[in-house]
Order: sequence, then C-alpha cells, then structure tokens
Amino acid sequence: MVYSPDDNYLAIGSHDNTIYLVDTKSYSEKKCIKLTGHSSFITALDWAQDSSYLRSVCGAYELLFFNIKSKKRDPSGASNTVETVWANQTCKLGWNVQGIFPSGCDGSHINSVAMTKDQKLIASGDDYGLVCTYRNPLLEGHGSGKYRGHSEHVTSVVFSPDSKYLFSAGGQDQTCIQWKKK
Repeated sequence: MVYSPDDNYLAIGSHDNTIYLVDTKSYSEKKCIKLTGHSSFITALDWAQDSSYLRSVCGAYELLFFNIKSKKRDPSGASNTVETVWANQTCKLGWNVQGIFPSGCDGSHINSVAMTKDQKLIASGDDYGLVCTYRNPLLEGHGSGKYRGHSEHVTSVVFSPDSKYLFSAGGQDQTCIQWKKK
C-alpha cells in the first residue's frame, strides 16, 4: 500500500492481480477504482511525484504503467513516462535499476528495492543476505556497496524519511537492522 504524493489516493496491490485505488477523501468502497492488467500478484507500487502515474511490478515480472487521470493502464507507459520523476522506487524492474541484477541470475533473488528522497541512492535486499547500495541510476552492475548482516534472504529494505538510515528485515533470521549512511 502506498499513498499518492498528493494524498488523494491510496494504492493497494492485491494478491488477486489487481491494484485498488481508494479515494482518501471518503475511503468509500464505492469510490474504489480497480486497475487491471497484471497476470500475477502485485509486488511493488511506485507513484510519480506529481501523482499522474502509477507503475507496478507483479509476481510474473511485468512492469506496467497506469495513467491516474484516465484510471486505465497505459500500454505506452514506459515511453510516456521517460521524463517523469518518481516519488519512490520499490519496483525492481525499470531503466534506472537494471544493474541491480548480477549476471547469470534471474530476477527472483532481488526481494526489495528502495530509493532515498533525494533520489541519489538505491538500495536492494537479496536472497544471499546482502543489502546493497548503488548510485541512481544504476545501468550496469558495478559500483555498489555490499553489506552483510543477515543470515539469508533480506525481505525488505527502506530508507528513513530523512535518508540518513536504511532499514533491512531478514527472512530466516527475523532481524531488523538499522544501517547508518556515511
């Protein structure tokens, strides 16, 4: 679940392959808008900074774009959002995060992605227990900081609102680690 930057909508990614847009003025089920197009459960949602677009990734590794004004999927969304500034980066697919995947690995070992508010850093958590940080954009897989603290897969990474800290949650070790930005 992620609120739009203008606070007009709450986007909820569901296990039924649907994104539900809830009007925050009433939180009424009757005003809930369904955004469809994914063939699997929703794993990540990112809002455009001006709340005009929503991008999402599902369990089938589809990156889809939705125009909020029309309330519909935009099949040309990747092209139509080239100049878009994104308020967040949780989608592990996209132009600026293509380097997070080491060669020879499929997309399944990256579990979580986060971006600082100033959009200078991207972090990822993976199946190997690593928390990695990169400069944004990351077009090739080098220049990262790799930090080990978890025994196995890192289920989630998120930056604090002031971007001074990065928090990671481990799956097997069930541990939350706070990392301080140098």
